[in-house]
Amino acid sequence: MSEYTSPVPPAGPDTPAPEPYREFYPMPMFVNIPTADFAASKDFWMRGLGFIDLFSIPDQLTHLRRWAFQDVLLVPGEPAEEAPAISVSFACVMNEVDGIAARCEEIAPGSVTGPAETPWNTIDATIVTPEGARVVMTAAKPLDRDGEKGAAMREMGFDFV
Repeated sequence: MSEYTSPVPPAGPDTPAPEPYREFYPMPMFVNIPTADFAASKDFWMRGLGFIDLFSIPDQLTHLRRWAFQDVLLVPGEPAEEAPAISVSFACVMNEVDGIAARCEEIAPGSVTGPAETPWNTIDATIVTPEGARVVMTAAKPLDRDGEKGAAMREMGFDFV
């Protein structure tokens, strides 16, 4: 029997981020983001959020990706007038969160909330993209199961088997 290996890197401030995954695969999950301005949207997602342009069909589709299974399709349409309550979250590593938040804030002032710690032991930055999508960049923090945070999480019902 082989040992399970997570595709998500371990938590820790020095954990390096994996390179963007450039191969093609049947996508088990992806989001469609309508945009009226492909160039501006693509620029924000690439420079701000760290996605790559896997491929584009001009004015019809841009397939963006970060890590494996972090796929976004920019498609023609009108962006939301305001960010919806629903969000999409993308895993990252701790040393990426501050940079992503700073780049997005520079490109679109007022678009970022956080980074902030969560009760479930992550650092999250919430970004509203130019298309009105609410994107959460989330990074797991190292957990001392015997420490204060571990005790608080056990009280919330987390079972560390």
